[in-house]
Amino acid sequence: MEFTKLGRTGLDVSRICLGAMGFGDPDRWIHDWVLREEASRDVIRHAVEAGINFFDTANVYSLGASEEILGRALKDFANRDEIVLATKVHGKMHDGPNGQGLSRKAIMSQIDASLKRLGTDYVDLYIIHRWDHNTPIEETMEALNDVVRAGKARYLGTSAMWAWQFSKALSVADLNGWTPFVSMQNHYNLIYREEEREMLPLCLDRGIASTPYSPLASGRLTRDPGQGGTQRAESDEVQRSKYDAALDADRGIIEAVARIAESRGVERAQVALAWLLAKDPVAAPIVGATKTSHLDTAIGALEVDLTDEEIADLEQGYVPHAVIGHS
Repeated sequence: MEFTKLGRTGLDVSRICLGAMGFGDPDRWIHDWVLREEASRDVIRHAVEAGINFFDTANVYSLGASEEILGRALKDFANRDEIVLATKVHGKMHDGPNGQGLSRKAIMSQIDASLKRLGTDYVDLYIIHRWDHNTPIEETMEALNDVVRAGKARYLGTSAMWAWQFSKALSVADLNGWTPFVSMQNHYNLIYREEEREMLPLCLDRGIASTPYSPLASGRLTRDPGQGGTQRAESDEVQRSKYDAALDADRGIIEAVARIAESRGVERAQVALAWLLAKDPVAAPIVGATKTSHLDTAIGALEVDLTDEEIADLEQGYVPHAVIGHS
């Protein structure tokens, strides 16, 4: 396993992060493809044994079941002092007032609930899952700072938003001497590169790590266009709305991935991940593995060093896409 610093921090993270959205309880969430606990533990254990120390979940994944499963597995299989555990806040956790968002009340309530489910006194990285249009960013940043000062989180991260929003949040933290964000979990892969316009340059300027989600475009980069995929690919309307509309425009890039993979004798997923791993300021793509073989493939990408010509071949067919993942 390879490790890198998370942005300008001293925190060491594995270059592959295991995303835990696929672990949970289909009876408690909208996605029926998630793995229940027994199957989830096999994947988590395999990740630990392979040297992965970076794990990402969220309170909203299976309404807390993902945190519970991940927390129990890491307690059994890992050394807490060596792993980097991340969770997120923002999504709707219950009906009625204050059940979601980034108000001080929501943040203070949800960090305690997440820690209880994870079975730990602190998380290493506490991430706001989306921008909250109904709460002043000053209120959110002060509450997050207090979470860090209370020892409940070591670092702060954020996820999909506009670059101007991220810049505003960073400025508010700077002006008040509050804890800043050190990572951006953004939507970024070979067939969705809109983050290269403003978000990634901002991250580079501020020394902020990118931890991209959907690095394989929900599997679109691993199979021929139009080819059927997993149960998730067939039933997850969210991912279908992200990628199916642009399938014709992306066909050339998907074919380039296949061509390079065949010529090198590696898997398509490894080519797509190798491209991402070569990009600054990407620290660790978040791989939503639901099989141990998925992890082995992802780790194998660390051994794939693409040439300048191969990178150009992968990138030349890209056309602008509608912004997706946040609004």
